[in-house]
Amino acid sequence: MANPLKNNVIWITGASTGIGAACAREFVRRGARVAVSARSEEKLADLQKELGEEFCFSVPLDVTDSAANKSAVATVKKRFGRIDRAFLNAGTWEPMDLPKFDAELFEKTFRVNVMGMMYGIEAVLPELLANKGHLIGMSSSVAYRGIPRAEAYCASKAAIRATLQALRCQLKPRSVPVTVILPGFVKSPLTDTNDFDMPFLMETEAAARVIVEGVARKKTEIAFPLPFILILKAMQLLPDSIYTSIMSKKMVRS
Repeated sequence: MANPLKNNVIWITGASTGIGAACAREFVRRGARVAVSARSEEKLADLQKELGEEFCFSVPLDVTDSAANKSAVATVKKRFGRIDRAFLNAGTWEPMDLPKFDAELFEKTFRVNVMGMMYGIEAVLPELLANKGHLIGMSSSVAYRGIPRAEAYCASKAAIRATLQALRCQLKPRSVPVTVILPGFVKSPLTDTNDFDMPFLMETEAAARVIVEGVARKKTEIAFPLPFILILKAMQLLPDSIYTSIMSKKMVRS
């Protein structure tokens, strides 16, 4: 069977740790070449050394800088000649605890999660259109239902999902598929700071295998783990009053 990832050039943001780094390893294992971007030059350099310069190219980047995204795309094209798939994965999360409602936390979260991705799309979309490439964006399972203490994070991930769904409609006639990734809890430096139960927590490498397989198949949505996704989708069907009561009681118990 043909390997749809073989010799692909894949640009990955947020690739210094966690899901991004694990996916870079899995893409290379399956025959792709990756350009990895993040703010940490040292961690990117280590990943490039681990995977080999022939298959992994380090492009340090602050995704919140529009011009830097365009420069990164140009650098990747100069190194590999093209970009076949763009995996915009960079993101951040911080909890918000009342009684203080922190509007600055929303601004910070949207700056990284939403605008960081939009700058990336703006920079790479001409290349994807030219090559009939593949756009992949990291949302979250919380895009299905908002959860307490993650108001800013939920809002940012819901915005990402809605944006990519809308873009898919415009890009399908132009032969550019769009994939939205909606993971549950995955072990990473971000989730390592969580002080609450994380049901169905997945190891990073297992999550990367699910993501890369879905990307290879150009799935429109990659949502996992299945038991957690089914619970969240069932919660979507609950009346708001019942959902609010359940989550409020959970917060009191916590």
